[in-house]
Amino acid sequence: MTGKEGRLAIIEDDRLLLDQLVFALKGTFEVVTAPDAVAGLALVAREPDLFLIDLRLPPSREAEEGLGLLAAIRSKRPEAAVVVMTGETDRRYALRAVELGAFDFFRKPFEKADLLFVLRRALEHGRLLAENRALKDGMLRGRTFDGLVGASAPMQALFAKIGRVAPSDATVLLQGESGTGKELVAEAIHRGSPRKNGPFIAVNGSALPESLAESELFGHEKGAFTGAVAARPGKFELANGGTLFLDEVATLSPAIQSKLLRVLESRAFERVGGNKTVTVDIRLIAAANESLSGLVAKGGFREDLFYRINTVVLDLPPLRERRDDIPLLVEFFAIRAARRHGRPSKTFTLETLAAMKARPFPGNVRELEHLVEMLTLMVEEDVILPDHLPAPGPADAGAAGGELPLGAAVARFEKELLVRAIVRGGGVKARAAEVLGLDSNQMKYLCRKYGL
Repeated sequence: MTGKEGRLAIIEDDRLLLDQLVFALKGTFEVVTAPDAVAGLALVAREPDLFLIDLRLPPSREAEEGLGLLAAIRSKRPEAAVVVMTGETDRRYALRAVELGAFDFFRKPFEKADLLFVLRRALEHGRLLAENRALKDGMLRGRTFDGLVGASAPMQALFAKIGRVAPSDATVLLQGESGTGKELVAEAIHRGSPRKNGPFIAVNGSALPESLAESELFGHEKGAFTGAVAARPGKFELANGGTLFLDEVATLSPAIQSKLLRVLESRAFERVGGNKTVTVDIRLIAAANESLSGLVAKGGFREDLFYRINTVVLDLPPLRERRDDIPLLVEFFAIRAARRHGRPSKTFTLETLAAMKARPFPGNVRELEHLVEMLTLMVEEDVILPDHLPAPGPADAGAAGGELPLGAAVARFEKELLVRAIVRGGGVKARAAEVLGLDSNQMKYLCRKYGL
């Protein structure tokens, strides 16, 4: 910033018009210019507060060139406002520009006074967004812990425990419902430990096929089984010198539990099909979605392995026990989603936040994050109102941490799968339908069913 109102980047290939624009605006803005899309994108490095771009730019001189530049600018510098100018008469280009994040769109020729008015409004809009973002970042400061967010008593207590256990080399057991952030906690412990420069290897026990679990964890030699065309190290070897995070440890078979116990006691093992002893130096962080002591009592988990990994236990609270953190989490996820997708950060009204605090969120923080990301992508307005929230799914009705009826559980899975596909498709439902193998009618039905 200088003594002028801000830095303006003008991308225009018509040399005469460019000179006229510079002459008209240099008294108000610090002006930098570029004659084509490539040079225009390079101006992002100079951090303009505002962009004024033509659509039909070299090298192609097609309108898509300017639209592509607009999208790239919004992705690299989402806090900067972009105003589009063109000689096009087709309204489709105006709509496309606005959809891609342009603050305004007007046609040539134009009056200097009109242009100056629009540019000043765009600049003010960008500053308000930046101030809003700074306020949100300030609100989060002091309420985050290495990627974890929470001001509630349960989370502050968890942060304190992480701070105490991280510098040690003790085995840690994380217990909490699905979606409470166990892998984030494991990563925070790793980054706070003397092993932080070593690898962090995460493996989900429930995702390991029974026939391949031993190979995945401990590796195999060439020819150990059909398909073993080359020797391969397992997760334990890959984590050597660092931390191994073993999620859903309770889903491991008794045979794998037995070998895991031996490895934890000796820090040595043989690959599948091999006879050479491999030694490793790892710190284990295990996680479970339910109480392992309860499983031990019912014979569902080895007692000796339980005592081996039960050195330090951290219980992660479900979201329903920390509802006061929901506004804080919403702001955190809104900022992150906006930056990830190159969109303006959404503002959630107090009424909307109150409605979100009243929702059960059986999927815990993960479900809340998916909801905020979906709203960031799907809602055109800058302010999220209660009406923008999708209706709770059938699975939410009885969500209190207990078991769900089969139909409700299937509906919950279906809704979460749908939301994930929409988010991964950048908010484009047609793309999500293609990924899910649905036709347009099926997609419309499911979106209406779950209020998406």
